Amino acid sequence: MPTAARLVGALCLCALAWILSQLIRPLMPEGTDFGAFDYVNAVIGLVVGWVVMGPRAGRGIVPAINNGVTGTAVLILWGLAAHSAYEMFRLAMRNRYDGVMEALTAIFLIASEFGLMIATLPVLGTAVVGAVTAGLLTEYAARTWR
Repeated sequence: MPTAARLVGALCLCALAWILSQLIRPLMPEGTDFGAFDYVNAVIGLVVGWVVMGPRAGRGIVPAINNGVTGTAVLILWGLAAHSAYEMFRLAMRNRYDGVMEALTAIFLIASEFGLMIATLPVLGTAVVGAVTAGLLTEYAARTWR
């Protein structure tokens, strides 16, 4: 059922995903074609905010901060999974893998490489500040608009 907490959580994580996408762009190799990178991350943020953060709001300040951190962690993990799967598919279309299992295993290797690339202080700091802010705003929406 739609609630204000779900809407605010979705919008907060959507905005956080967009901001993090802008911070990640300079960290990737030069000449990277990003395509719909920002939009995919924003949609993932909307879905994660709606499904993960919204229903867990309304339990207090400390659970709100935990809710924001959890939502942001899920956002980052799903973003890594989506973009790694896309990269694996792109490489599979160029016949880089001998079999299905090698291609599926490559998703985790690509995700770990992407994770190491984006694990910088500006990205992680923004993620933490955004997580706390998103959690508190979602909690405020859950308490204010019932």
